[in-house]
Amino acid sequence: MNYLIGAFKRHCDISIIFSDGKTRKKASMKKENGQTVMVPLFQSQENIAGEVIIEPLHGKKVEHNGVKIELLGQIELYFDRGNFYDFTSLVRELDVPGDLYERKTYPFEFSTVEMPYESYSGVNVRLRYILKVTISRNYVSNIVEYQDFLVRNYSPPPTINNSIKMEVGIEDCLHIEFEYNKSKYHLKDVILGKIYFLLVRIKIKNMELEIRRRESTGSGPNTYVETETLAKFELMDGAPVRGESIPIRLFLSPYELTPTYRNTNNKFSVKYFLNLVLLDEEDRRYFKQQEITIYRLQET
Repeated sequence: MNYLIGAFKRHCDISIIFSDGKTRKKASMKKENGQTVMVPLFQSQENIAGEVIIEPLHGKKVEHNGVKIELLGQIELYFDRGNFYDFTSLVRELDVPGDLYERKTYPFEFSTVEMPYESYSGVNVRLRYILKVTISRNYVSNIVEYQDFLVRNYSPPPTINNSIKMEVGIEDCLHIEFEYNKSKYHLKDVILGKIYFLLVRIKIKNMELEIRRRESTGSGPNTYVETETLAKFELMDGAPVRGESIPIRLFLSPYELTPTYRNTNNKFSVKYFLNLVLLDEEDRRYFKQQEITIYRLQET
């Protein structure tokens, strides 16, 4: 029984330290327990380097079959919790089998790491990057330590960014044209546009513009879709008349948006929509939805 108790005791402390940890920019990340922590921020093609420090506890030796560090990019679908789909997997062997009697430091480096997707934490899925240190052992469980970090990738302004022009109509009752200045927006952009009332024979009392996020995970019968309304912006309160135009000016920076994810590693997508909603005096709703692309612009 004493042997079994000892098998589950922690035999050493493991620290993972980034070489530029004191100067590198950090960002907040919400952990599974709901706590928010600050973790280092990287982008694709950067070097990730540092050192692993292992310190045996209580003056006892740690027998092992080798020490390694892995850099993993993983997708976890919450309906399949516990199964991680690795799209990036790199490993460095730090030590050969032997015994550890005292504190030991191992340098590591992963050069120009390809990290194609941004970190993401959604309703039914998360995409994360971690460093994972494993001390392999016989007969008893391995000793494992994790260190999260975030990845953000930046895009230049698109060379082609067409405006959006659409119509909403009910035959002989309502005819509206609306126009947005472009179809691709960065996270701190401003949506500009106009709405034209060409025919109004129903009594409209209110009009709103919504930003919606649609997260799709899985495939086939295991497809899950979650739609969130992130913003509601009142464009008009009261009845419009024929020939009237309403300007649109909506700032994106106050809202918690992410870039658009399109069929990421065949596991999930995150898309954004502008939803124009009209409400008449009998509380009937009329709406028109248009997909937009969100990207992260390099900060200056």
